Amino acid sequence: MLSRNPLLFDRYLSDAIEVDVDALCDRKDVFVCGIMEHIEEAGVHSGDSACSLPPHSLSEELIETLKSQTRALALALEVGGLMNVQYAIKDGVIYVLEVNPRASRTVPFVAKVVGKPFAKIASRVMAGESLASFGLKEEPLGHIGVKEAVFPFARFPGVDTVLGPEMRSTGEVMGLDRDYGVAFAKSQLGGGTRVPREGVLFVSVKEADKDRILAPVKMLAELGFKVIATSGTQKHLVANGVKAHKINKVLEGRPHVVDAIKNGGVQLVFNTTDGAQALADSRSLRRAALLHKVPYYTTLSGAVAAAQGIKAYLGDDLEVRSLQSYFG
Repeated sequence: MLSRNPLLFDRYLSDAIEVDVDALCDRKDVFVCGIMEHIEEAGVHSGDSACSLPPHSLSEELIETLKSQTRALALALEVGGLMNVQYAIKDGVIYVLEVNPRASRTVPFVAKVVGKPFAKIASRVMAGESLASFGLKEEPLGHIGVKEAVFPFARFPGVDTVLGPEMRSTGEVMGLDRDYGVAFAKSQLGGGTRVPREGVLFVSVKEADKDRILAPVKMLAELGFKVIATSGTQKHLVANGVKAHKINKVLEGRPHVVDAIKNGGVQLVFNTTDGAQALADSRSLRRAALLHKVPYYTTLSGAVAAAQGIKAYLGDDLEVRSLQSYFG
């Protein structure tokens, strides 16, 4: 007997990389416009996730496989115009999350980074022109574009800032440069984030992230940042050669990390959680960081990108250039 109250079981691919691919098709030919690697892990809504074009960590073999799969999907679906595919990559295996035979919100970003009017071309293809008539060719880019989402959290008292499958962003900005770290720093500044040049870094990460957080924390410590961390993370950092001081979680009593944020004693937050209870326990931390305009990163990939961006920012590499100059 069928249940009158069906249940939906929803689960993410843990620690997977999500990828967006935009393509043009006229039912005969396919042109892959751009492959965007999400900086947040799979599970965060694509409209909320920062991403880089071209991908910054995928192998050439994986990129070619993504192109091949995208071409096969476009031809099989007989797409006329633009198409967007969202993939997840886990342990070298490519999963198809969804295929949209239409233009995606990523098209304006891709067009600016690549320097081609993809929406205009798609409209003419839909009107009957052949894709081949536009003479599109894949050309290596000498620069990197980073898209960052802009959120309205500060306008809504009490709302949690953690990202998930529901889209929350209300806009986006783009950072463009020849270096990934610089492009990321530009995207953060463009989105209104105060990128710190010095101060205190607070770190509290889930068990699975403790080894992988070492590199970005070491980088920032070498740049002069003081590191504070909750007990478990602090012990792991110290055991691996990072000087870090212990600070209480909110549940462990005062003075705790939220007090430190409110008192101006924290300039950057790296915080990843595992499970509903840990997520709920750290809500006050995320809210305090938001209200006091302290940059916070709730994914490991975001923390890594932030460290690289701050290093570039400290190197005074943030050259201001026009969009057109990248294609001159």
